[in-house]
Amino acid sequence: MSKLDTLSLQEKIKKIYDSVTGLIFAVILLFITVIMIIGVVRLFFQVGTLIQAGGITGSYLHIFTDVLTLFVLIELSRSLAEYFTSHRLRLTPVIDAGIVFVLRHIMIELFHHRLDTQATYALSALLLALGLIRVACAISFQRGKEPTTKSNSDSSGAITSVKEP
Repeated sequence: MSKLDTLSLQEKIKKIYDSVTGLIFAVILLFITVIMIIGVVRLFFQVGTLIQAGGITGSYLHIFTDVLTLFVLIELSRSLAEYFTSHRLRLTPVIDAGIVFVLRHIMIELFHHRLDTQATYALSALLLALGLIRVACAISFQRGKEPTTKSNSDSSGAITSVKEP
């Protein structure tokens, strides 16, 4: 097999792989979107039961948990939607979803009064690590997009410094 045939075969395999991967991400994004729509509709129905309920705490707990779960799903869907624009999964939206998930877990456990000291320290360390990774990604991304400076002269002959994006 010649080198040209090998490259052609590799390109065909890559196209098939990209198509299958795109289809899988599209199906997952579709399911997450349907789940979010169902979740929002059920959330509105829970407001009706909240009004009819005698106690406040039990009903609020379920609504609180569902709203925070919807936030996690929104962050996950953002990371999958990002795939369709850049054709790669960016680390930042995935870490954002992880941070939202850990915060959701902390808030729910605090609301239930079930968070002990060791779990608090462990979740705090996890949140700190995710936050540091998120900041490092943002700094790394900004370094890659630093504008270059070049001199331009306007019609009066004055030289101005312009930053290019």
